[in-house]
Amino acid sequence: MAISPAVPACIVLAHEDPTHVRRLVEALDPFPVFLHCDARAPETVFRAMTDGLPERVRLLPRIRTGWARWENVAAEVSGYRAALAETDASHVAVLTGSDYPLANPSEIAALLEAHRGESFIAVNPLPFEAWGRDGGISRIRFRHWAWRKHMLRLPIPRRVPRGVSFAGASQLKVLARQHAAAVVDTVDQRPDLVRFWRRTWVADETFVPSVLSSPSLTPGFADEHVSQPLWWIGWDGTARKSPPWLTVTDAGQLLERRTDTDVGVQHLFARKFSTDRSGDLLDVVDAAFGLRPGAVASAQHDSAAVVAP
Repeated sequence: MAISPAVPACIVLAHEDPTHVRRLVEALDPFPVFLHCDARAPETVFRAMTDGLPERVRLLPRIRTGWARWENVAAEVSGYRAALAETDASHVAVLTGSDYPLANPSEIAALLEAHRGESFIAVNPLPFEAWGRDGGISRIRFRHWAWRKHMLRLPIPRRVPRGVSFAGASQLKVLARQHAAAVVDTVDQRPDLVRFWRRTWVADETFVPSVLSSPSLTPGFADEHVSQPLWWIGWDGTARKSPPWLTVTDAGQLLERRTDTDVGVQHLFARKFSTDRSGDLLDVVDAAFGLRPGAVASAQHDSAAVVAP
């Protein structure tokens, strides 16, 4: 039986800026997209984001997500579940609504074809030095609640599950199909872990990495992943809770990183983009990597019509 080409299903977790979300969906054509719109978003935003989308876009059940909450994991897992049930995709990519590709679909598919059965995620066992004085152990060891972008911690240590190799990583990742299935199976078969992670700080940075790193939950993962992120993020060295918005002034650095021959695997995505701040930069990215060719051709035609005598 012939093997299907490597194709990613793309989960997009969005809550605002419907114009950019729709541009992102267009740039991901022809890949299937599973779109989650935060239940907190106003109905007008939801309609602007979802009305008239192409058939390759499926809408996920809306969940009230929020900063540092377990519900972000729940939305992600609902995307895995739908992608596995409705497509034969070789991989599942997790993006936010402020991301954008730095490669055209043929380049993305070629990379995944070369890494069948492998995930792209930089997993860091805890304690992880970059996560502060205790290496992120307190995220796991204590119960937490998020309130208006503030952390509330119950300062009483709790018992942690046995047989779990705790690890951390970015929520942005590309999982091989079998690894996405392992995450869904863990949610379905281990309600004790779901209960535990509901009170774990920023669960979307530890739940999936810990499931993948635990041989009892995801056998073989250690030899089935590339420990390199596929996202370029414009961190500028300042202390902040979220990455800075990218503008056209970042074009040189972004393009240099994307075409750096010293990098083993090129970045396929970047963030954070917005319609208001990043429009000119997005036009540069489209032109550089051959994204949205129909829209680019239309824009060039319109520009030529404006300046024609």
